[in-house]
Amino acid sequence: MANENTASIVLGAGCFWCVEAVFQELKGVTSVDSGYTGGHTKNPKYKEVCSGKTGHNEVAKITFDPSVISLEQLLQVFWATHDPTTLNRQGYDVGTQYRSGIYYANEEQQAIAIKSKAEMAPQIWEDPIVTEIEPLGDFYEAEDYHKDYYTLNPNYGYCRAIITPKVNKFRKQFREQLKK
Repeated sequence: MANENTASIVLGAGCFWCVEAVFQELKGVTSVDSGYTGGHTKNPKYKEVCSGKTGHNEVAKITFDPSVISLEQLLQVFWATHDPTTLNRQGYDVGTQYRSGIYYANEEQQAIAIKSKAEMAPQIWEDPIVTEIEPLGDFYEAEDYHKDYYTLNPNYGYCRAIITPKVNKFRKQFREQLKK
């Protein structure tokens, strides 16, 4: 929950379990809440979102202390930890619910996101960036069993095959920004 000393940004970068696993390890991040945004159904549930029929994106709301980590630094991690050049997919996860997106809360966040997409992403990716940058509409928290999914289920097949390698790569690349 954001307060006067924190801010929040909502990011879509494929499966929200992956996004949560990465961002919750960063210094200055106070919470990561998996959820859904960008669709047309009220109060969507995971199974509905996975069908691709609600228009929602699996996202994570990153709440952070800007005096410890800036939005620019968070977006650096965002660009480096998913592929923003693939439309509606991240690896084996395919569908509009896995699209790359930045959902901003105000004009300042919008400007930072646009600048980051123009300047930072091309330093990492050669192909055109397909990340959408949109105002945050309704955000629906995911069901409780999605919270801390990787932490609680590290031996689940998807976690071992997909999330663990991503987290290990992230930890090497951003070791100076880790909480531990």
